[in-house]
Amino acid sequence: MEAYKSRETTLRDYLRVIFRRKAIIITAVVVVMATVIVSQETETPLYLASVKMMVEGNKKTDVDIYRKMSFGRKSIVTSYAEMVKSRTVLERAVKALRLDQRPLDYEKEFSSKLKALLIDRRVRKINEELEKMTPEERQEFLFDTAMRNLETNIRVRIPGDVSIFNINVSDYDPRMAVMIANVVSRSYVIFDLEQQVAELQLKYGEKHTTVVLLKKYIKDLLDRLDGTPLPDIEAMGPASVKIIEQARKAAPVAKPDTFVLLISFFMSLFFGVMLVFIIDYLDQSFKSPHDVEKFLNVPVIGSLPANNKWKDSRLITEINPAAPEDIRPFQKLSSRIYLLCKEKKLKTLLITDAEGSPEETAAVLANLGACMARNANHKVIIIDAALKSPSVSKFFKVSGNQGMADVLAGKLSLDEAIRDAGPNLHVLPAGKSLSLPDDVFESPAMAAVMQAVRERYDIVLIACGDLKNFTDGVLLSVFADGVILVVNEGKTNRQVVRWAIEPLEEKKANIVGAILNNRRYVIPEMIYRLT
Repeated sequence: MEAYKSRETTLRDYLRVIFRRKAIIITAVVVVMATVIVSQETETPLYLASVKMMVEGNKKTDVDIYRKMSFGRKSIVTSYAEMVKSRTVLERAVKALRLDQRPLDYEKEFSSKLKALLIDRRVRKINEELEKMTPEERQEFLFDTAMRNLETNIRVRIPGDVSIFNINVSDYDPRMAVMIANVVSRSYVIFDLEQQVAELQLKYGEKHTTVVLLKKYIKDLLDRLDGTPLPDIEAMGPASVKIIEQARKAAPVAKPDTFVLLISFFMSLFFGVMLVFIIDYLDQSFKSPHDVEKFLNVPVIGSLPANNKWKDSRLITEINPAAPEDIRPFQKLSSRIYLLCKEKKLKTLLITDAEGSPEETAAVLANLGACMARNANHKVIIIDAALKSPSVSKFFKVSGNQGMADVLAGKLSLDEAIRDAGPNLHVLPAGKSLSLPDDVFESPAMAAVMQAVRERYDIVLIACGDLKNFTDGVLLSVFADGVILVVNEGKTNRQVVRWAIEPLEEKKANIVGAILNNRRYVIPEMIYRLT
């Protein structure tokens, strides 16, 4: 087999991959977009309110705990920030705002109809559990649930190496988010003041002026645990953590839906394209003439488009003689094969496939033979040597009961076995091969048949069993001037073909080229012209 230099990969090859598997890309986009849309529908919008706190203002005490903490300012800020979520702070906030008395389906008021269905289902399950509890257990359960929800909705952020941190609170109700943020921050200030009072009482007693003032400030803050903003001076207060900016307005947490959908679309498109290239890389079938030339090192003589009409077991010219778009590919391919035969002085061609597609290969051979006989005005004979799986004769409406098998068995003469299939076209059917030995193609009778047809006809086309399951092709290759492989796009495995043609190469068979069958022109014509 002559070495054949294949071309480099072009833009069309990449576009062909995309358009060939466009269904995967479309599916990926649809699935991702549907998931995002459903996710947005089931995600209740949240609002974020923020309170800005400052660590270590002017303290009313200089007790040991603060003196020790002052060695490392960053660690102090981190410690203060962590204490925001302490149980003491959160319990006071839950009680002040009565968060444990919220309806279990509180979110439903702000959610979509789809999410509301999920909320109802969840609430039903919770109510079933509550019915099994005592009133005390029910109250404790609801309070603990409110505590967990509040802790989940609080985020403490330290913006840098400064003495400031933010308490961010999210809620479905923007007004409620503001109230919770303010109450949590004041509850934290009260907690801090209570620690100072405890230290001062141990040191100076309950009637010390500073203790009295701090207790009065604590009482005032307890009376103002309603979430409404305080005057800025009152908010600052005497605690070692100060509220320097109260929550006054909540902002939406999520980005606009349009932006999310746009990002999701491009990400899903990118994912789909990457997926088709991965699948295409793993796919070991032939997908283009380039693949055939690259992996088999043989030229592609021509391509035949995918056409379900071939499954009708009739010639294309008989199905619709007035449709040149169906006939033209065979006319073009038959002309190329004839020029190839003339150039390389070939007369006998063995046409076979490697992976077991007898119906399609027979359809290719029958239509090629008909076109060569009709258009080139040459005497053509088609020999169906696929004795174990004959399939050519039915395309020409001739009986396949008697044929080559009978000639090789000596039961019939060659002239009696050959059938007239049209002007300049004859067919030698396979016949019945029940009593023939396995080495019948190596017999003198076979050599005599091939010699006779070579003398009588201008073109001899031989059909045989596929190379994967039968050795007939290897045995018949000695009688052929050239071998043409039929490979099916998207179906025939490259490695199987390589393995199947090795015996042909060992026999020094002349593999003159390949026909790419079921060719699909997936790139739109307008884009094809531009590339």
